[in-house]
Amino acid sequence: MKLRFILSETFQGLRRNLTMTFAVIITVAVSLTLFGAGLLVRAQVDSMKDYWYDRVEVSIFLCGASSSVPACSLGAVTPEVRAQIEQELNALRPLVQEIYYESKEEAYQRFLEQFKDSPVTQNVTPDALPESFRVKLSDPTKYEVIAAAFEGRPGVEQVQDQRQLLDRFFKLLNGLQVIALSVAVAMLVVTALLVVNTIRVAAHARRREVGIMRLVGASNFMIRMPFLLEAAVSAAIGGLIAVAAIVAAKVFLIDEVLAPSYQFTAFVSWDQIIVILPIIFITGIVIAMIAAGLTLRRYLKV
Repeated sequence: MKLRFILSETFQGLRRNLTMTFAVIITVAVSLTLFGAGLLVRAQVDSMKDYWYDRVEVSIFLCGASSSVPACSLGAVTPEVRAQIEQELNALRPLVQEIYYESKEEAYQRFLEQFKDSPVTQNVTPDALPESFRVKLSDPTKYEVIAAAFEGRPGVEQVQDQRQLLDRFFKLLNGLQVIALSVAVAMLVVTALLVVNTIRVAAHARRREVGIMRLVGASNFMIRMPFLLEAAVSAAIGGLIAVAAIVAAKVFLIDEVLAPSYQFTAFVSWDQIIVILPIIFITGIVIAMIAAGLTLRRYLKV
């Protein structure tokens, strides 16, 4: 009987304040979608980090005839020095997993493939590109071991860690992620304020009913619960819309558009999506319930 009464009061309250209910649902949906997008960006950055950091290489560029660094004062690297460098790299196994030597001609062909549509290829010759060793490490964080062993030694023009280049890119993505989450948090605050206003209006409109319920001995639970459920139902509907939006983004944007077009990197997986969706849904309900509860304590003296 009590449950039937609470549910009846809840849905009557939703119908009475249909405009405000609709506004709460839309605001919650937009807020949680932005919140989910921020979490999605974070998961995407993590996926890309795992993918790329597992593939990063250390490049040891050898001296060419036109190199101007002090280590290249004797001119282009000789076959003997090149062989010595390769031998020393092999001595660093198992830290060094793979060693690939790239000649000037191979570097030039790779350059042409990467910039085939650019006019800059007309001004570059094989002699302008250095020969190099591309080294894959079992632990990419130990780049300093390679740098300490080869940086500045005769025959080596430069030691470059691809991880450092990727870190700059991921710092940019992390900045965008912070912005996205900041906007999402701001929208969640707006949602909480709208819930507060909605519950306050509902409590004021039904103050006479509340007074009668108090006179007949209704408990605090019986009086407050319909208001709390109104907030929870509105937030749940908004949360479902946000969940649907995130799933649609995964299916139609990531899987159908981005993943086929950018096959050189990893994208957020369904396992990560499954973790994000309950967080979105529960966050909306919790915020709405907390906001409603605090409002009832202030405006509904029970």
